[in-house]
Amino acid sequence: MQGGRAAVERVFREEYGRLIASLVRRFGDIDIAEEAAGEALVAALEKWPGSGVPPNPGGWLTTTAANRAIDRIRRDRQRDAKQQAAHMFSNDTHREPTGPVEDDRLRLLFTCCHPALASEARIALTLRLLGGLTVAEIAQAFLVPETTMAQRITRAKQKIASAKVPYRVPEAADLAERLAGVLSVLFLIFNEGYLATGHGEPVRSELTGEAIRLSRILHDLLPEEPEVTGLLALLLLTEARREARVRNGQLVPLGEQDRAGWDHVLIVEGHDLVRECLAINRPGRYQILAAINAVHTDAPTAADTDWSQVVALYDQLTQLDRSAIVALNRAVAVAELDGPEVALALIDRLPLTGYHAWHAARADLLRRIGRSAEARQQYDAAIDATQNTAERAYLSRKRGELV
Repeated sequence: MQGGRAAVERVFREEYGRLIASLVRRFGDIDIAEEAAGEALVAALEKWPGSGVPPNPGGWLTTTAANRAIDRIRRDRQRDAKQQAAHMFSNDTHREPTGPVEDDRLRLLFTCCHPALASEARIALTLRLLGGLTVAEIAQAFLVPETTMAQRITRAKQKIASAKVPYRVPEAADLAERLAGVLSVLFLIFNEGYLATGHGEPVRSELTGEAIRLSRILHDLLPEEPEVTGLLALLLLTEARREARVRNGQLVPLGEQDRAGWDHVLIVEGHDLVRECLAINRPGRYQILAAINAVHTDAPTAADTDWSQVVALYDQLTQLDRSAIVALNRAVAVAELDGPEVALALIDRLPLTGYHAWHAARADLLRRIGRSAEARQQYDAAIDATQNTAERAYLSRKRGELV
């Protein structure tokens, strides 16, 4: 495998979360981990284009980054304490207890979702460190400006340092209070992979795959937690449609997808998990989202979708999550029951003018009621607000079809 710059960056992106997890676990410092990871990328960019990507790129990056981290520690003014820590962490015979979470990356997810940080701050920081998401991608997930998100992440790191929050192995008693944060991180990592917000590939399968892998481990660890089961079901039912979601470089909306191209093995597994949640009967956000996806994947054609059930599930979800995003998705479903005019009235009152999906939904509804000039403006706004190449291609096509 040749190691051109694009190949190096792709491999580094795939390995970033595992690399940071390893470095933070060994050295216990976020800044050292990020700096060492960055230096390892520079070293890879210098070496790999000529020599090719090594057979074990993750191991190469980990060794290189660890060496850079140890060099940084040795240069630090607090030399004595830090050198002792470096010696301890670089000793292959030393092994910390893993606690109830054996997977390195999942364990660090629980470690970073420390209750000393505000919920959004801990989720954003963990997405940056372990998800490998850029600040811009995280900002998009939270619908805030990039500068605002950068400040949140910086403040979170400062609080960890000033409060001396330990990167200790989470005990069983820590899992419950940190679970919601871990689930949010896995959900957002998956979403970024399923519809990437950056300038690269429209789908990042390494992110969707890793989110599902960690969710499976989490489900094995906490099989009685219905929200864990619900998240795994949601990710599987969504992933089942991935191959049919992009065609000829364009996004294919749910109603236009070739359902023969869906992964029906994943669908069966997802439906079984939804039934597990129903048996427990403690509904939560991810369980309801999974149930909505179960309704969609149960319909043999788009015309057979039980939209009344979908709206009823969104009504139930609204009681738990009153976010504008949920209201937007509910309104899209309402359009199938009560018509585009009713849905448009619901969408117009939502504070989502900076969100591309809000503009795209408005464009579609305006198109359906014959207000083509306004629809064209909304398609333009949606195109301007997204960097996903497949989504931009789809929106451009729909705009071009307007009379």
